Amino acid sequence: MKDNICKEKMALVEKLGVHLENREQLAPVAARILSYIILTGKKGTTFEDMVTILCASKSTISTHLNHLQDLNKIMYFTKTGDRKKYFVINKDVIVQHIDKMVSNWQEERKLHLEIKEYKRIINDNKIENEEEKFDLNFHNDYIKFLDGATSSIEELRTKITNNKFNI
Repeated sequence: MKDNICKEKMALVEKLGVHLENREQLAPVAARILSYIILTGKKGTTFEDMVTILCASKSTISTHLNHLQDLNKIMYFTKTGDRKKYFVINKDVIVQHIDKMVSNWQEERKLHLEIKEYKRIINDNKIENEEEKFDLNFHNDYIKFLDGATSSIEELRTKITNNKFNI
C-alpha cells in the first residue's frame, strides 16, 4: 500500500511539475521541487529528502531551493533540537496567483465590454441587413462568466487570507 501511494505521489509530482513549469516559468527541477513540497504538506520536507527522492544533485537542489525562496514560493521552519530545515509552500503564493488571475480577468472583461460596445455601434449605425449584424450574446455570456469566476475566486482568497484553510 505504501509503495502504491509513493508511486502515485511521484506521478503527481511529475504531472503538477509540468503544469507549474509552464504556468510559473520555472526550471524543470524547480517545478518538481515545488510540486513535491506542495504534495508533502504541512509537515514539510528536508533538503536531504529532496536530494534522495527527486534524484538530483545536492548543488542542483540547493540552487533551486534558494531560487524558490527568493521568489517567495516556499519557506522553511525548524524543529527544536533538529538542525534540519523543513520546507513548505508559502500560502502567500496562492494569494498572489489569485490576484494575478483576477487582474487578468478584469482586463479581459474591459476588453470584451469595449468590443461589445463597438459591435453594438456598428450594428446600429452601419449594418442594415439583420443577418450581417454582430451577435453580442457571446460577449454578454463571457462577461457573465468572468464576473462569476472573479466572485468565486475572490471568495476563496478571502478564506485563505482569513486563515480558514490550513494549507
